[in-house]
Amino acid sequence: MFELIQSGGWLMVPIIACSILSLAICLERFWVLQKKRVAPDNLLSEVWMRVRSGEMTPERLQMIRNESSLGQIMVAGLNNSNHGREIMRESIQEAAYHVMHQMERFLNSLGTIAAISPLLGLLGTVIGMIKVFAEIMLQGTGNANVLAGGISEALITTAAGLSVAIPTLVFHRYFQRRVETLLIEMEQECQKLVEVVHGEREVDFE
Repeated sequence: MFELIQSGGWLMVPIIACSILSLAICLERFWVLQKKRVAPDNLLSEVWMRVRSGEMTPERLQMIRNESSLGQIMVAGLNNSNHGREIMRESIQEAAYHVMHQMERFLNSLGTIAAISPLLGLLGTVIGMIKVFAEIMLQGTGNANVLAGGISEALITTAAGLSVAIPTLVFHRYFQRRVETLLIEMEQECQKLVEVVHGEREVDFE
């Protein structure tokens, strides 16, 4: 493996760096975007039961806020529920923008890696072919080993760049879709919270 990397030339260094960074971002996003950490089930029922029973203390609000992204948004709404429906909705939207920014963290970097990795491989291909033609000008076509070395460098960097770009692009699209799905779920739950607090619907506590 080391010999393969070495034969790819110096452009293998940024390609390998991109692969390590991509893997780190993917693992971090898999951990952060777990449903139980973002929008746990039955949180609305739990929150409203505590509000209705008078058990919603500032300490409990802080605990709910710290446990999940949805809890962070709901607490922002509850803290302003006494100021009317519109103020409550605005508070929820402001908190949701902050949560959305947190959920989309590093996704632009992941997309950038998916875009530049094949370009780095293509650059390696161009450099390798330049070396091939330079050697042909100096030595002619009789030295097959020299020509094979330049062509090998060109192919290895291309393959390495694509090997990094393809899975990175797949995971980038996956995380984008996951963020969209979780945001829709949180929006629905927060809409229910607004309606429940202002007596416009009941919560199923089962």
